[in-house]
Amino acid sequence: MSEVFISIDVEADGPIPGRNNMLSFGAAAFCIPEREKFTWEARKPIATFEANLDLLPEATPSASTMAWWATQAEAWAACRENTRPASEVMPEFVQWVRNLPGKPVVVGFPVTYDFEFLHWYTMAFGGLKDGAASPFGFQGLDLKTLAMALMRCGFREATKRNMPKRWFKGAPKHNHQALTDAIGQGIMFINMMAELQA
Repeated sequence: MSEVFISIDVEADGPIPGRNNMLSFGAAAFCIPEREKFTWEARKPIATFEANLDLLPEATPSASTMAWWATQAEAWAACRENTRPASEVMPEFVQWVRNLPGKPVVVGFPVTYDFEFLHWYTMAFGGLKDGAASPFGFQGLDLKTLAMALMRCGFREATKRNMPKRWFKGAPKHNHQALTDAIGQGIMFINMMAELQA
């Protein structure tokens, strides 16, 4: 089975799923084409998913995170529009992942932060039967680690500021709106893979 790479971005009001809220998330699915087929069309997602979520009644926003959100008025307004219960959204997301044409691999920057929220919400609200596995398992690819390998540098030096500008070609500007950022990360990933395969 071919692999489908799901670039994910999560916006939250704190660092701990359940204690804090996942406010919104975006997912953009990409397939890596063969080397000779790395056209611009190949850098577009084959499917996307996004949702803004209702706040959990038991969760409490982090004061420091909310202070940061106070500086991001446009992004905050965007993630609070048309919110829906996690119990409605997450089963739809599970089905979306299962309908993708290949085995899913989550991609993030950093994957550790976004994955923990998405995994927790999927397991808590995804409608999975007791003992069922997440639809994307524990398959996660960290773009920072991939950049470290391609740049042949230390992990802490593998920052977006230090990355080649060509890796961002075609990617929308990062704006803390989940789907836009997920698409941008996915295009960055495809650009990096094109270079790796070349």
